[in-house]
This record gives sequence, structure tokens and C-alpha cells, in this order.
Amino acid sequence: MTLQFAAKSENESFARVAVASFVSQVDPTLEEIDEIKTVVSEAVTNAIIHGYEENPDGTVTIHVVLKDSMIEITIEDQGKGIEDIEQALQPLYTSKPELERSGMGFTIMENFMDEMLVESEIGKGTKVFLRKKLINNRIS
Repeated sequence: MTLQFAAKSENESFARVAVASFVSQVDPTLEEIDEIKTVVSEAVTNAIIHGYEENPDGTVTIHVVLKDSMIEITIEDQGKGIEDIEQALQPLYTSKPELERSGMGFTIMENFMDEMLVESEIGKGTKVFLRKKLINNRIS
């Protein structure tokens, strides 16, 4: 499944529901659904607030693949990019303290998923790759 939508805050809830609906076809646990919805929210919010600095002209793309007992989610923007990925991955780090951001987005994604990889290039955008093995192998 691939989704593309405008980088508007109101689209964050659409993204989390769309991904949860797609994943629900394999009957994940409620905990798995909640974790997937949370990581999608965090990544989409990061793209909107940090990548595009809330410019609604940007586009966020989500690609979801179900294979074997694994879900793979890629969330991508073509925004400003992350200057220092290692710093951005540190708990409590935020580049927008004036917005009262908690700086826990990447930490939450990392804790709720089995794998997380962040790729970014200044002026070209950021990709967040997330993988999670589902408890029951129900993917055909």
C-alpha cells in the first residue's frame, strides 16, 4: 500500500487510521495495532513539523508492505532533512523546543518496532524505515 498526502497536521490521524486499517487484514493484536498507529503518528508528525516546518505544500509518502510475519513501513518527506541523525535519535532531543516538543518521537518508534533506520539528506528529505514482526503469522 502506498499513500501520499499533503503535509498538514490534520492528515496525521488519516495516516494512522489508514495504516491500521491496512494492517488489520492480518488480524494483529490490539497492542500491535496501537504500536503501529503510534509510530505512524510520530513519523508523520516529524515530517510535517520538522521536515516541512508546517508548510502544507509538502507531501508525505507512506509505503506499507506485509510479508511473511513482518510489517514494513516507510515514511518519507522531501523536506529540509536532518543535519545530525545521531543527535536527533537521542531521547529528549528536539530541534523545536519552542513548540514544547518532547523529543521522544524516534525513541518511541525504536521501542515499539523491531527495527528502525533513519536516512536523511539536507535539502532532500528524510526516510524512516520501520519493521515489526507480528506475534501471529497470519500474513498470506
